[in-house]
Amino acid sequence: GHATRPDDMHRSNYEDWMGSVEDAYHLLKGSTAHVYLVGLSMGGALALLMSTRLDVRGVVAISTPIALLKDYPLWLIRLLAVFRHYLPKSNDAPDTGWHDPNAWKDHVSYPQNPIRSVGQLKELLTRLRSALPLVKVPTLLIHSRDDTYVLPENMTRIHAAVGSADKRMLWITGSGHVVPRDAARAQVFAAVYDFIQQVDSKA
Repeated sequence: GHATRPDDMHRSNYEDWMGSVEDAYHLLKGSTAHVYLVGLSMGGALALLMSTRLDVRGVVAISTPIALLKDYPLWLIRLLAVFRHYLPKSNDAPDTGWHDPNAWKDHVSYPQNPIRSVGQLKELLTRLRSALPLVKVPTLLIHSRDDTYVLPENMTRIHAAVGSADKRMLWITGSGHVVPRDAARAQVFAAVYDFIQQVDSKA
């Protein structure tokens, strides 16, 4: 349901998102012996959760939430979704929070969020919190201190809960939420590459 149309996201649920990760994992396993899960935002939550279910060598979670910013009860979200399908994502300008003025122009982002998907994300994050102590593979967490969409304290909470003996945090500055696309992307790419190289060399 991502990067197509909001209607597609409205129809999908968190189990579909988990299934997409599993499908991609099995495709990769056909061509490589070792798989790392790397995810941004909700994708980071999926990467952490699915690392407890799949045979992966490590996981990288970028700009990842551990809870919703406004943590409304699930019953209220479900009730609201019956009467209204979408809410505007923000009243801010589309490039708000971006530090590279050109990077956001071709970034695929919906102008509105399906309310049902907010409930699905809440359910996914509930599963994530239960699974974090079971994350035993090497873990790299990356977050921008300038992220106003998923606040930076999410990373410290995730780091405290992850069960791996090899868990690392990298703070980024000069970028917003979408750090692999924003101004500090080269630093992010290098950090992920170095992490994978280090884990592989130890293995």
